[in-house]
Amino acid sequence: MKFSELGGKTQRNPPKDEESVNAKLLIQGGFINKLGAGIYTFLPLGLKVLNKVENIVREEMNASGGVELLMPALHPAENWNITGRWDSFDALLKTKSNFGGEYAIGPTHEEIIYPLLSHFISSYKDLPISLYQIQTKFRDEKRAKSGLMRCREFRMKDLYSFHENTEDRDQYYEAMRKAYLKIFKRLELEVVETKASGGTFSELSQEFQVVAPSGEDTIYYCSKCRIGINKEVYSRKEKCQECGGPLIKDNAVEVGNIFPLKKKFAEDFKLTFKDKSGKETLVEAGCYGLGTSRVIGTIAEVSHDSEGIIWPRSIAPFLVHLIELDAKSAKIKALAQKTYKKLLDAGVEVLYDDRDVSAGEKFADADLIGIPFRAVISEKTGGKIELKERNSKTMKLVKIDELMKKINGDTR
Repeated sequence: MKFSELGGKTQRNPPKDEESVNAKLLIQGGFINKLGAGIYTFLPLGLKVLNKVENIVREEMNASGGVELLMPALHPAENWNITGRWDSFDALLKTKSNFGGEYAIGPTHEEIIYPLLSHFISSYKDLPISLYQIQTKFRDEKRAKSGLMRCREFRMKDLYSFHENTEDRDQYYEAMRKAYLKIFKRLELEVVETKASGGTFSELSQEFQVVAPSGEDTIYYCSKCRIGINKEVYSRKEKCQECGGPLIKDNAVEVGNIFPLKKKFAEDFKLTFKDKSGKETLVEAGCYGLGTSRVIGTIAEVSHDSEGIIWPRSIAPFLVHLIELDAKSAKIKALAQKTYKKLLDAGVEVLYDDRDVSAGEKFADADLIGIPFRAVISEKTGGKIELKERNSKTMKLVKIDELMKKINGDTR
């Protein structure tokens, strides 16, 4: 894609009304635009990153036996009254229809998926079943802050699994735990598996936390084993579950969590099945959430330098940032366009900076946007390409074929 056709612009300075690093960098870099507190537009660059995050999540959910669906964001109040959460869910956004009826604007989907499955589950032969969606959620956060890490409108993957018994549910719980670790490895996010209070649903839940100074959670974790415990369930006697070593206290951002739902909602909605003996039995269930937009904010928060974002290659909006300098030279223009075409023909995602602006501005934008490879063509490069990786200060002059080899070698 040509920079001039991108449909969004970088800003010379970070926004003054934002405190968090991720909000400053993502807004300044032209990834998102703030409409109001906790409400952001994903601009073309940001949407490319979001789509890549969600595709990784989707691939791993599918590989783990999940089946995708899409549920409504508009929830009848009756469903929330059945569970008793219409008045107790403190972040619930509510609205009234002009033609009668009240609705919740979905922050989570237990009130929808349980009555939905009553149409499809009647026998043990219908189980297990695992359904997930990736959807925009809404929560009336009292203090929407920290950019994409705490929003009133946000993207989330939620998967619900339904089982005959706790043993089967626990086996799938372990499979999902491993799937989450695969996701975060592909996102190059170093997570701490953290035990936490499960509140209403279970004694414990498992969180996936990313250590960050700006994180709202406090965890205690082993730096060697990456196993931790949330402050809520911490006691001074706690030690690392794996090696028995001391735990470090730090701030962290929760990017995902998994926990058993047990039978709470099954009882509310009378979601039962006939077991092998013909007895009506309540289903067992598990819930698995992952904030896809929060992941983007978290990565920007922990993967940056003083110049801008450093994106993991798996979710960078483009792989190569091609910069053309001395554009008035027909020779330079021809080489830049030839390189651009060759990259596109090879299936490489490339952002071609064809703008009529200074070299300094182009370089500053390249660092700010954080694409993995910067390729510069100018009079100084003498018919070659100056190649630099975003997370390196080393530059090397290469020919087009060498450029292709370098890119292919680093993205296998």
